[in-house]
Amino acid sequence: MSDRMKKQAEKAREAAKTVRDRGNEEKAQRMEAYADRLDSGKVVDRTDEVSSLLGRILRSH
Repeated sequence: MSDRMKKQAEKAREAAKTVRDRGNEEKAQRMEAYADRLDSGKVVDRTDEVSSLLGRILRSH
């Protein structure tokens, strides 16, 4: 798991707490489920690959 994904999971958990404190339990649960998926390693971070591909495409034109 990349640092980027760990940070995203932390932010999702913080946001879930804020949303829960505001009374929206359903949305908080969805955000926590998202954070759990990030923590599980089932989500693949392709940001660097996409960025590299776009860079090559833009340089070739």
